[in-house]
Amino acid sequence: MTKLIEEIGALLESNGNGNAHAEAARIVAVAQTAGSANCEAAARAMAERRAAGAPLAYVIGCETFMGVELVAAEGALAPREETELLGYAALAELRSSDSDAPRVIDMCCGSGNLACAIAYHLPDARVWASDLTDGCVSVARRNVGHVGVSDRVVVAQGDLFAGLAGLDLEGSIDAVVCNPPYISQGKLSTDRAALLDHEPREAFDGGPYGLSIHQRVVKEALPFLRPGGVLLFEIGLGQERQVKMLFERANAYQNIRLVANPTGEVRVVSGHKRIA
Repeated sequence: MTKLIEEIGALLESNGNGNAHAEAARIVAVAQTAGSANCEAAARAMAERRAAGAPLAYVIGCETFMGVELVAAEGALAPREETELLGYAALAELRSSDSDAPRVIDMCCGSGNLACAIAYHLPDARVWASDLTDGCVSVARRNVGHVGVSDRVVVAQGDLFAGLAGLDLEGSIDAVVCNPPYISQGKLSTDRAALLDHEPREAFDGGPYGLSIHQRVVKEALPFLRPGGVLLFEIGLGQERQVKMLFERANAYQNIRLVANPTGEVRVVSGHKRIA
């Protein structure tokens, strides 16, 4: 299969893929394990799709996130490595809390990557995940079963916290994690328009300034968080000042924290619900 990998690698490289050889090897490996009668034809078809711009996770049907293998499919944002920063920040907060059986909400759950990873790494955790679209809810439920956490993770559907109404979660949640859409509508119509070629608009469109969902969740998470519970957001580059201000203006959070990735870029903002 070395020749096939080289062929596919050359195709991907000609389309500007900077990780062409590694991706070619993954495509061929998946085609082999899929049991296709014609492995080479299957691999080439996958390579053509990747060369056309489809995310690699969609092409091969899976992605590893925080060490957990997940199903990836159209209809839900393909899990990104940068979102692991949010997941690990949430794990650190939960492990440092006094809760033996933490209760977590994954809001705007997408493929359920955060919900499943948190449940996987914290065997005593209970997680409620929610998203608006049929595509996200379908993929998230597939992942809950795939990871084997269906006894501890519930996937609901609705407009933000409306999907969790009637579950008696108010005042009991230790952490809300949220990777909301955070790209402004202006950027989605210009320099970031290519994102919409293969992945759902709902995963990216954060309103006029990229902060519409952050604004709502800062307020709507409060009834669900216990005193001292933490809300953690992923943010876009350069949004830390505005999101920090959202926490401060709510006048209900303390210990507001900015978390940077290894290159020094702030990509997570968190705050704890005030203890009266």
